[in-house]
Amino acid sequence: MDIEMLREYCLSFDHVTEEFPFGNNTLVFKVFGKIFLLTGLDHSPIQFNAKSLPEKAIELREQYECIQPGYHMNKKHWNTITIDGDLPLLLIKQLIQDSYNLVYASIPKSKRK
Repeated sequence: MDIEMLREYCLSFDHVTEEFPFGNNTLVFKVFGKIFLLTGLDHSPIQFNAKSLPEKAIELREQYECIQPGYHMNKKHWNTITIDGDLPLLLIKQLIQDSYNLVYASIPKSKRK
């Protein structure tokens, strides 16, 4: 997965916006104004932070070396995923979808309508 594929996939979800609130090198994807994924544009290989359930975050870190505690994020809920060829594309997409779903579920129902 390259940065354009990552971007297209994130933007395929409902109510997603992309922003650069932390400078020109950090692309942030939000759903209803809440971050669900961020990535540095100057990293090679690509790395991104995605939200996860705490127990799942630990399990993923133990299973994959390319998944580490979230850089500059709450390490209980966020992982940094490096796309270095070790993770199947299907798993990468699932991690992104899970992050989106977790953040989306935290949005008040009145705002989601």
